[in-house]
Amino acid sequence: MTRIIAIANQKGGVGKTTTAVNLAASLAAAERKTLLIDLDPQANSSSAFGIDKAQLQHHIYHALIDNTPLEACLVETELPSLHVVPTTTDLAGAEVELVTAVAREQRLASAIAQVARDYEFVLIDCPPSLGLLTLNALTAADTVLVPLQCEFYALEGMSHLLATIELIKTHLNPRLELEGILLTMYDKRNKLSFQVENEVTEYFGQLVFDTRIPRNVRLSESPSFGKPALLYDITAVGTRAYLDLASELLDRLNPHLQRGAA
Repeated sequence: MTRIIAIANQKGGVGKTTTAVNLAASLAAAERKTLLIDLDPQANSSSAFGIDKAQLQHHIYHALIDNTPLEACLVETELPSLHVVPTTTDLAGAEVELVTAVAREQRLASAIAQVARDYEFVLIDCPPSLGLLTLNALTAADTVLVPLQCEFYALEGMSHLLATIELIKTHLNPRLELEGILLTMYDKRNKLSFQVENEVTEYFGQLVFDTRIPRNVRLSESPSFGKPALLYDITAVGTRAYLDLASELLDRLNPHLQRGAA
């Protein structure tokens, strides 16, 4: 059974793309067939795998607007179990073009349905907004994973995201659930990180992942080399954190499942 996970937070700079890229790579390292869809017009997930966007014939824009088969948009990566559906800045126009489109909220769900049987996981890197692109992601997804930065305004905007999830669950996608909250940019030397951790854990309970993603230079450097962190520096603490997250996710889904390479 394919699990489709939207990685979303309308607040920017929370580690959303870093999470999408490195969780996808970590699941692939555990030999789980994984598809990463870059649904953010900034196209950072695409850049993180060294994809030359100027050479792309098809990308997610074409699947959403022109009904191009998603299979035609797939790009292989250095990890045999991971494919990426990239994007370019052209995707910014899709937000406007989708307004008048037939079944505008279902475009991504229809595209994913064409290839879903080939993957165990489909991860969607959403833009930092609650517009039509994110709406498409949440309509297509089984669950939402929310990266939350350990900072003073961490929970600001969460109420809007949770309200949006409930609206979509009521009107468009009744199976949609919260996969969990992931604390990112965690610094155990910083008292604020502990305060945010306690506040989020008190509010969300077991929905908060045990794994904490630390501030880590190697995580920040790896995109500039066109590689996910585990292909850039397998020993980095940030790399290990995302491998731990993949293992925790697999354990949550099936506690008796073998974790594989992660």
